Order: sequence, then C-alpha cells, then structure tokens
Amino acid sequence: MIEGHVKKMHATLGSPVEYSLPIDEELVPLNPYIGKKIKLTHPGDIHCSNCGKRTKKSYSQGFCYVCMTKLAQCDLCIMKPETCHYHLGTCREPQWGEQFCFQDHFVYLANSSGLKVGITRHTQVPTRWIDQGAIQALPIFKVKTRLQSGEVEMALKQYVSDKTDWRKMLKGLAEPKDMYEERDLLLATAQDAISAVQADNNDGDIQFLTDAKQVDIEYPVLEYPDKVKSFNFDKTPVIEGVLKGIKGQYLILDNGVLNIRKFTSYNLQFDA
Repeated sequence: MIEGHVKKMHATLGSPVEYSLPIDEELVPLNPYIGKKIKLTHPGDIHCSNCGKRTKKSYSQGFCYVCMTKLAQCDLCIMKPETCHYHLGTCREPQWGEQFCFQDHFVYLANSSGLKVGITRHTQVPTRWIDQGAIQALPIFKVKTRLQSGEVEMALKQYVSDKTDWRKMLKGLAEPKDMYEERDLLLATAQDAISAVQADNNDGDIQFLTDAKQVDIEYPVLEYPDKVKSFNFDKTPVIEGVLKGIKGQYLILDNGVLNIRKFTSYNLQFDA
C-alpha cells in the first residue's frame, strides 16, 4: 500500500501514453496495472497544496478557501484568459502574473470528443492535449501573452466549440479528422475575426504556424465503457475495480471512472 496526497497524473507521450500517479514524493507507474484490480481509499483528510493546512473541502483543484481567494492561479482569468486584468493593476500576484501570463502561448485545434479550440502555454505541449483526452492536436497560432491567446480563442470559438464532452471522450467516440483541412476551413470562416484581433495587437505578436505538425495521441485503454458512471471520494471513500484504461486525467475502471485531477490534495491509499 502507498499512502499520501495526490496530484494530477503525469503523462508522457508515447505509443501509448505513459501515466504515473504522484503520491506525495513518490511517482507510481500506472500502465502496468491496466487489466488488474486496484483499490483507492480516501481516509478523509485534504491538505491545501499551497499552504498545507487541512481543509474540509478542496477549492480550484487542491486549495483551501483562503488560498483560493488570494492566489492569481485561482482567479477567473485563468479559466477565461480574455478577462486578464493585469494591465489594470488589479492582478492578485503581479510577479506571478508576469512569469505565468507573459510567455508564449499556443492556440490549437484538438479532437477529443470532437473538434475544439483551446490554448496552452508553450511548456504544456503536449501535456495539455493529453489531459483533455485528445486523439489529435494541431497548433494554429503562437502568441506572446495569455491575454492574446484568449482573444484569439474568443475569435475562433464563434465557429468551433471550446469544450470537451468528457462522457463522449471516455467512450472513445471521437472520429479521426484531417486536422489541416479543419484548420484551413476554420481560418477561412473566421478570417475577419482573426484580422480584428491582429489589428489590436503589435505586429508579430500573433503568428500563424504554417509549418506546425499534427500530433496523434494513443491512450492505454483495453476497453471503453458503454455508460459512464463517475466516482466521487466525497461520497464513496473506497473505490476499487479492474483498471481498463487511462485517458485524459481519468482512470477507467470496469465499474466506473475516476477523475484524478478533481481530487488533487486528497490523501489517498493506493492498493493493487
């Protein structure tokens, strides 16, 4: 048995993706357990991943309430980068914002439960796509700031979804697409909206990635579920079953699925 506080699974691109589960300082490889029975038990304690204090409830995936209200990484603009307010002088942590938000970001197309547009920091490629359960991804634009990535995404999401249907994703229902063709069709449709964003920014800040390559992603899944039942440690402290696969941040068991990322900072016992 291994016990400790968990974080979202580490994922390494391969054929298939290699997953491991961080439990405190230990990194547990998960692919070898596929096809075998595992057991995860939550004794009840949760500790904030920032300050370490015990909390009855996890906010913003692993924080106590106080840290959630103070940290810039928990602010609304992280989920909606087009609402970045650094330039207004109201960033919760200006130094953190300078480091996190003022770096290269990519705007991309991905195929997870279907075609979607999204953004990610350049350091999170291809991790972001794997976390979303995408089977294909293609970077479209490279921009200088998180705010710009949000503005480009807003222009494109008028014509393509920015959401993943996690149930459809976990059923393995996404059909492969010609991502280059999808990109060209989208940009032709959204040309005026993209031009407006470019006009509002400095020349060269928003670069179209003409030579970007499509990334194909294969997941370690023996069998996809016909129906998706989601487990929750707050309601079911002991979760066990045969591990049928891993996709996105989900463990796919023979009797349900578990979103590991949702339970960041929970103390768990891992048995196999």
